[in-house]
Amino acid sequence: MSAALLSDDAPVVLAVDIGGTKLAAAVVDGAGRLLDQARVDTPTSEDPEQVFGALAAVIGRVLSATPLQPVVCGVGCGGPMKRGGVAVSPLNIGAWRGFPLRSRLTELVGLPVAVDNDAKALALGEGWLGAARGVSDYLAIVVSTGVGGGIVLDNRLLDGRAGNAGHIGHVVVEPQGRACVCGGRGCLEAEASGSSIEVAAGVPASEASDEVRRRTGTLVGRAAASVANLLDLDLAVVAGSVALGFGAVFFDAAQEEVDLRCRLDFSRSTRIVPAGLGADGPLTGAAAVGRRSVAAAPHHGEAP
Repeated sequence: MSAALLSDDAPVVLAVDIGGTKLAAAVVDGAGRLLDQARVDTPTSEDPEQVFGALAAVIGRVLSATPLQPVVCGVGCGGPMKRGGVAVSPLNIGAWRGFPLRSRLTELVGLPVAVDNDAKALALGEGWLGAARGVSDYLAIVVSTGVGGGIVLDNRLLDGRAGNAGHIGHVVVEPQGRACVCGGRGCLEAEASGSSIEVAAGVPASEASDEVRRRTGTLVGRAAASVANLLDLDLAVVAGSVALGFGAVFFDAAQEEVDLRCRLDFSRSTRIVPAGLGADGPLTGAAAVGRRSVAAAPHHGEAP
């Protein structure tokens, strides 16, 4: 379903964002307003039920606070996963390996549940209300605890065979680089994620030097340029606490690298810009996942 076809008359959505750093939930109306929300740090426990229990508590707080009745639950979760969140194995949540997220949430909230990769969710959200609004072809990247991405082509979010299309965090940007949690080496996630920066620099990413910030921007720009050249895109929208926290130093370096690598006639104008939704992006994106599932339901004329 088109990212551009998410209209403002859609129903109320329970939005859930699941990441390696935080778990969050909100009730989101048809115009994209976050009316009630709550969040908690993601437990570091290796017990999958403890992580799910923390998520259930956050969702419970939101549902008990809202006077509205959501009709669908949209979820953005770190990947990889089996299509639709039948089983999720977020690289930054070690307790969940093959965790049956969709069925567990369906049982918990008593609503239809739509699950997608958190970065793909962000891509939908940015096309709905953010920096890619009105754009038919673009890449969205999240640079946070990990690195993920989503791609919209011809107004359609790409899913791929198993639902993991756009996973730019595992594009190789340094062939002889650091070992990655995926088992590879030199992946963007191993070089530019918040967790990898902390390990390499010995300080939290928020305290990284300008040199580290520039290098991170360069590597993200390198990956974005490869995707732009491959898929005929001219816009990359970047979100996440690391990218947005690094600010102009990061984005200037990223654009310089894009300009260096995008030399084809169709990619020479590629821009890499901050996401427009800011801190609301993950939950707005999760809401967009729920809206997309409603729009794709059979009674709307399209197979789910």
